[in-house]
Amino acid sequence: MATSSRTSRSSRCVVPAPAVVPDPKTPGVPPVPPEDSPTAGESNEGRAWRRSGKRVGMDMDVRRVITDRIMAMLAQGEHVCRARWVQAATRGAPRNAGTGRSYRGVNALLLWDAAIVQGYEVPLWLTYRQAKALGAQVRKGERGVLCAQFERTGGRGDRDPHTELQDGLLQCRPFWLFNVAQVDGLPAKRLDPPAVAAAGPSAAEHGAMERVLRLVGGCNATLRHGFERAAYVPEFDEIRLPWPKRFASGENYGATLLHELVHWSGHPRRLHREFSARFGDAAGAFEALVAELGAVLLMGHCALVGAVVEGHADHLADWLEVLRHDRSAIFTAMRFAGEAFDFIMEREMPVLAPLS
Repeated sequence: MATSSRTSRSSRCVVPAPAVVPDPKTPGVPPVPPEDSPTAGESNEGRAWRRSGKRVGMDMDVRRVITDRIMAMLAQGEHVCRARWVQAATRGAPRNAGTGRSYRGVNALLLWDAAIVQGYEVPLWLTYRQAKALGAQVRKGERGVLCAQFERTGGRGDRDPHTELQDGLLQCRPFWLFNVAQVDGLPAKRLDPPAVAAAGPSAAEHGAMERVLRLVGGCNATLRHGFERAAYVPEFDEIRLPWPKRFASGENYGATLLHELVHWSGHPRRLHREFSARFGDAAGAFEALVAELGAVLLMGHCALVGAVVEGHADHLADWLEVLRHDRSAIFTAMRFAGEAFDFIMEREMPVLAPLS
């Protein structure tokens, strides 16, 4: 089992930041440029980097460090990770308190996990410099959450359809975020309760299973019941499920259905996901990881807290093996999971007015 690396800290010096990627919707890209470790205090790693005269994080293999952290989370058990991430996701996507933009991709997983572990109730985050610019101060000794920003330099921007990689050099740079609970002196408008509530899932008066059915109905996927295990069958383009009474709860049925709906979204007539060129024999396990992460996003939207995806093979060992050998795999998986989430959400049936 891989262990997580410690987040580095530095002094409060400010170094000019590199340019931000122009597309704020790209998974893994923050809405503000990264900066040198914006922590209130300094770790041994941060002091070593400062003494070396190098910019903090420049020698850090950010993808490897973050991948190891995700592996440590997964190693606790996929049910543990799913429960944590879904619980945090019901509060909405983590957002930047300065710009209002949401964090996506692996950054969302890292921030959701930190929110549950540390007990942060509000999904609003700032860099050290942003907090300072607002006249606030990160409390001394508070630790930031390491996140990643990607920036492509050079090349023509052409994408290889097999590897999903563009030409040019893709640079992964670190930046650190603090929850607003770690910051003193923030203006009250930055913690406006209506603004925080707006980030959450659909209106509370609509139950979790109603939201699931609106998603499934809007996608118009073919469902067949009466099977021993849940599965999506690409050859017939249909989702097969046991009868609902076979599930431990209605919520478990909904969670399992959402998991299969993510698989359904990858059909060649839809998002056309295909991983054999990159992952070989592990392509099936990687698709299962995409479905797991996509289901987390959908379950968070539907507020399926505590629900379990039933009747699926245990791919955890395969996932850890893929991530151990490919430091970019978790970023790719979250990107495809985000695409599946967006594809399904775009088809959600609207809430109908009650019959008079």
